[in-house]
Amino acid sequence: MATSVKAFFDERVPAVLKTSPEKAKDVAAVYLFKISGADGGTWTVDLVSTPPTCVPGEHGTPQCTVEASDADFRGMIEGGMQAAMALFFSGKLKVGGDPILATKLSKLLQMAG
Repeated sequence: MATSVKAFFDERVPAVLKTSPEKAKDVAAVYLFKISGADGGTWTVDLVSTPPTCVPGEHGTPQCTVEASDADFRGMIEGGMQAAMALFFSGKLKVGGDPILATKLSKLLQMAG
């Protein structure tokens, strides 16, 4: 069954951050995810704070903003960085802010995937 985007941000990411907060230090950035569609929403993933957090809504000042549809983001969760790169180059994944931080997304996906 396909991974729910809401379950990914509301359950899986917070669970990993709670049990393994040290993994967030590898990324050490604040991301804003804006996912469109029925399974979408907006989440702030703060991998700088202690403890690291993943909360619904837009909070603070994100260093990197990621925008995609729920279907495309599900594909990225399941397909990893190769899927993310394909979505980015096809214009289906939009990244704002620091583009270097977007390359660290694979660590976040692997942590919660």
